[in-house]
Amino acid sequence: MILKNFKYKPVVFSSKSLVKSLWLLTIGYWLLAFSSCYSFKDVSIPPEVKTVRISYIDNKARIINPQLSQRLTDKLRQKIVNQTRLTQTNNDEAHYDISGQITEYYVTTSGISNQQAASNRLNVTVHLVFKNRLDDSKSFDTDLTRNFDFSASKSLQEAEAQLTDQIVQNLTDEIFNRIFSNW
Repeated sequence: MILKNFKYKPVVFSSKSLVKSLWLLTIGYWLLAFSSCYSFKDVSIPPEVKTVRISYIDNKARIINPQLSQRLTDKLRQKIVNQTRLTQTNNDEAHYDISGQITEYYVTTSGISNQQAASNRLNVTVHLVFKNRLDDSKSFDTDLTRNFDFSASKSLQEAEAQLTDQIVQNLTDEIFNRIFSNW
């Protein structure tokens, strides 16, 4: 008989493995529960849209970071060309026309310790103008604001040297997602 040599061995769970198993089950449950509620799509461009014009994003803020306009414009162009099928053009009749300007660039105190500023916040706002020449109802203009904290012991110039890459990346992603994401 097959069960003749069978010896019962109780399964012993350690508290670590039990906690880990419960944690994984909880994560799995929430992923399953919410996967039916939300649908994320990377880029949503109607098939008839073929061209895009991306104008220089001018800096009209009171304080001007001399690198920001050019780097933001270049990074946005690069992202759109690399992550969409759209052809960049300078034609006034491009299907999508993207323009904007940096309207705010200022520092505020964001944290106080021992009655002194401990951290500062650089606030950057871009006024974005998006024109959809094939469907004007999809055109919009909006303000996109991002905040970047830095130590109060640093000057604005030191903070800019440290934060400019992050500022450009975050604003580029924000603009791109506002235009192309459908979620």
